[in-house]
Amino acid sequence: MSDKPQPASDSAAHNTQFEDRVLVGFVLFVSLAMAWISWPFFGAILWALVVTIAFAPVHDRLLLKMPARKNTVATLTLLLVIALVIIPAFVVGSLMVDEAIRTYDSLQTREIDFAALGHELQALVPQRWQEILGRYIETDIQEIQSKLSSFVTTGVQIIAGQAVSVGQRAFNFAMALGVMLYLTFFLLRDGRHITRRIGEAIPLRADQRRALFDKFTTVIRATVKGSIVVAIVQGILGGLIFAFLDIRAAVLWGVVMGLFSLIPAVGTGIVWVPVSLYLLATGSVWEGFTLLLLGFFVISMVDNVLRPILVGQDTQMPDYVVLISTLGGLSVLGINGLIVGPVIAAMFISAWEIFTENRAIANHS
Repeated sequence: MSDKPQPASDSAAHNTQFEDRVLVGFVLFVSLAMAWISWPFFGAILWALVVTIAFAPVHDRLLLKMPARKNTVATLTLLLVIALVIIPAFVVGSLMVDEAIRTYDSLQTREIDFAALGHELQALVPQRWQEILGRYIETDIQEIQSKLSSFVTTGVQIIAGQAVSVGQRAFNFAMALGVMLYLTFFLLRDGRHITRRIGEAIPLRADQRRALFDKFTTVIRATVKGSIVVAIVQGILGGLIFAFLDIRAAVLWGVVMGLFSLIPAVGTGIVWVPVSLYLLATGSVWEGFTLLLLGFFVISMVDNVLRPILVGQDTQMPDYVVLISTLGGLSVLGINGLIVGPVIAAMFISAWEIFTENRAIANHS
């Protein structure tokens, strides 16, 4: 008894399935290869995407006035990015680096003596309080002074070292900045077409693609408006207040406050509260009270007032998820993780929501 020959239609279907699998495998392979060779410019690509999404409303308004001049509109938007973002960042960065180097030199030459500062603060604490604290807390003042000095010195040294490193890698930095600006131009000009082509290639239903794309865009805009803009405003206000009170390295401390404001549940208070207490303890009562009042009613209120106005309920993510994803992103990817962390968290939540909805529909059908 001989086997019957397989029908031609079944054979063709089998060949088609095999070819489809080969195509999918090849697509995955070349996609991974492309990601591999693009990885050195991951930061440039990421921030080009962020800038494009953030300035898309401005670009769209200009395009309404000049619908037939896409290149001109993209160029004008790019020039606006350079004027509002790139140039100020260079100016503030150069001032911060200069102050960091001078502060580091002061630490090295003992112009700033943490041991002397520690003795001054200890002398101002009443003896009765020291005895009460000593009963419940075993403290080694010398060890605390040593750790504080090491922490501040290391931090300033890192900033100064990074400045030298950037100078040594100026070519790579300039090339990455050029790639970012170049890519931003094309994303502004052709972003909608690129998004549509990517959406057509993703094997999801139209409503699922739309939900994920909307969440992706919303989280990036919310992160830029609700975190970066607020951090910039708080850093500027903090630096101006420090300069007004004649506190050393006002620009450096302003940048540090801006960076800490990016971290949920930490905020700028980690800088201005200890400085205020130090000023009060060392006899600068007016400066200390002024910094406390301005820190609480001006610097901190920016976050409480400005963030809801800029963001509202856009992200719709729990605060603890924002905290974990932001800190995790920063620890894994550095400054790039500030964007990548919340985006991954938002995609994670959206994907599980879509999956849950599909299971509910399947169970009811």
